[in-house]
Parts: sequence; C-alpha cells; structure tokens
Amino acid sequence: MWQRWLWTIGLAAGTLAAQEKVIPLYEGPAPGSEDWTHSERESVSNLWNTRIVFNVSHPTLTWFAPDPSQANGTAVIICPGGAFFALSIDSEGHDVARWLAARGVSAFVLKYRLVKCETDDPTREIMTRGPLDQVVAPVVKLALADGLAAVRHVRQHAAEYKVNPRRIGIMGFSAGGTVATSVAYNYDAASRPDFVAPIYLAYHWVPREKGVPADAPPLFILAATDDPLRLAPHSVELYQDWTRAGQAAELHLYERGGHGFGMRKQNLPSDRWIERFAEWLAMHGWMKPAGKP
Repeated sequence: MWQRWLWTIGLAAGTLAAQEKVIPLYEGPAPGSEDWTHSERESVSNLWNTRIVFNVSHPTLTWFAPDPSQANGTAVIICPGGAFFALSIDSEGHDVARWLAARGVSAFVLKYRLVKCETDDPTREIMTRGPLDQVVAPVVKLALADGLAAVRHVRQHAAEYKVNPRRIGIMGFSAGGTVATSVAYNYDAASRPDFVAPIYLAYHWVPREKGVPADAPPLFILAATDDPLRLAPHSVELYQDWTRAGQAAELHLYERGGHGFGMRKQNLPSDRWIERFAEWLAMHGWMKPAGKP
C-alpha cells in the first residue's frame, strides 16, 4: 500500500515539474547587453529572508501551465521585484504563478535583466551603491525591453501556449511593477498588453515621455499605505494619470501590509490581495474560457 502511495506522490511531482518550462526570451545574447559575461546566481540567506535570483543577464520566461481542463485562455506575465538588483522569485514570482495556474491562467514568470552585483549579497549591496536612481536607470531600459519582448513572445506563440492572443497581461511587484507599468506606457501593436497590474510599484523609474497611450490597457493597482519605502503615493499618482486620461483603472490601498509582501502571509487583509486581482480579471471576463457565457 505504501509503495503505491509513494508512486502516486512521485507521479504528481513529475506532472507538476512537467508543467513548468523555462523559455529563453532571446535567441543568443540579449540586445543591448551583448558584452555581459556575468552569470545568474541565487541566494537563500539574505536580509529579505527569501530566495532571490541576481545577476540576470539572459532573460527567461518560466511557464506555469494550467490543467488543460481548467485553462481559460488568459495569460499573465509576472515580474518579481527586488530594486533591479535581485528578483524575489518565490513570493513575487513562482507562488503567484502557481496560484493563477491552479485557476486556469497560463502564468509566465519573467527573469528580466538586473544591475550587475559586485558582491554575493544584493540585499546589502543596495545600501552601499549610492543613489539608486543613477545606478538602475540604464537597466530599467533593458528590463523594459525584456517586458515588451515577453508580451510579444507569448502573443506570437499563443497557439502553442493555448492562450487567447487578446488576453495577455503583465503584472509586477515593486521594481517589477516598474517594468509592467513601463510596458503599459511604451508598447507597440505586437507588444501591447491587454491588462496591467502594478503591485506597490516604483513609479518614478517608469519611462513615460510619451504620456498615457490613447489605447491604454486597463490597470489593476495595489499597494499598502504603511509601505516603509513610501511607495503608496506612487500608486495613487499612476491611478490619477490613467483616469485623467480617460482610461480604466482600479486602485486598492490597504492600511497595513508593508512592502514586498507578495504571497507571504501576515495575518492581514492584504494577504488576500490576489483574490481581489482574480475578481478584477473575472469582472472583465478573463477568468472564464473565451466564448463561454
């Protein structure tokens, strides 16, 4: 009996692993960083107390495919945060993707290009590199290119991923929210997201010289008022810019939650933020298969 139980567990684990596929975003070196020679690394012992990835030089998408019987044709590209020095790959990446995939959404976690770290601990290095605006500015443009390429890739391969090419969105956390919002400002026809969800974004880093696009996608914006990085007003400013331009947006501000909470549980109402996101998707009809009432 126990042998059969172990076999069943092993089969389930194998099925889960088969549903996660890593996809290079570019053929060959990423444009704009062809001379980068550093290698991606990982840390589990750091000030953020979570698994992080850093020194990303070869962007990838990790695809979390839903069960075919539950797939609804919607795709979400997820951009983890980490101040452009690292990626909080679990609570702002893989954990979000698994939650969405379990509800029929094809989820893609984007590893976008980051600042090259000079030490083994990006979480401490951030505090020693001087004004971050100057340090991250060149990388923001590369990360934006990665976000645009991710939307373009999923749309071009929509049939392979079994998604609707008109139901592809992008969401991001903190610096990842900067990436997602940058995409919302700077797309072309092939890379236009159908919806965007910035979660406690850093708005001041977003390139927005062109202004809010005339055909801007709807936004789902969320943050916590007690964010110690004082980023809650950034979400309000984005909401105001979007609605002043006559574009659709929904804004959620929790009183408590802090910064970088992602899928972490804090026994606060903000623990259920992703349910609000799913409700918003459902309101637009993106949580049910296309063509079904």
